[in-house]
Amino acid sequence: MTQEGQLPPPPVMWAQRREILFVTICLEDCKDPVINIEPQMIYFKGIGGTEQKMHEVTINLYGEIVPDRTIKNLRGRTLELVLVKKEEGPYWPRLTKEKTKAHWLKSDFNKWKDEDDSDDEGGMEGSGNDLEEMMRQMGGLGGTGDSKPNFDDLDALGDEGEGMDSDDDDLPDLLE
Repeated sequence: MTQEGQLPPPPVMWAQRREILFVTICLEDCKDPVINIEPQMIYFKGIGGTEQKMHEVTINLYGEIVPDRTIKNLRGRTLELVLVKKEEGPYWPRLTKEKTKAHWLKSDFNKWKDEDDSDDEGGMEGSGNDLEEMMRQMGGLGGTGDSKPNFDDLDALGDEGEGMDSDDDDLPDLLE
């Protein structure tokens, strides 16, 4: 985290999966950034943005990562980092060790995947029957076997022996 009186931090977005973290530093046209990645810390310093001014941030990580497995991708508007967690497993409750909310740090919902989501990237697209099966379990789409409704006994419910409802009367012609 930055201290008072220092350079402003760039906007940072993050997301996680079971085994990796995505950290995106959003600084347009950043030239020659200084990036230091340690097991429990990310340090960034660089000039960029619309005003081409210096930005700096130190992120003390909630848990440990494996620095030598980090993937860095400098794009025109962002610096993308893919960090490998030292221990695969439960999701971190936050990116930083500190519990305070940082105004410059936001969740990247485009890359986020909840902990309870399956690791199947295909999701329901893997099998054509997955959607039908899910709808059957939810009581929709009718399904097969016992889940089909039985309308045979409906005639006995009506007062009229012909099986006609009162709203089945002839309708007047529509005006043209």
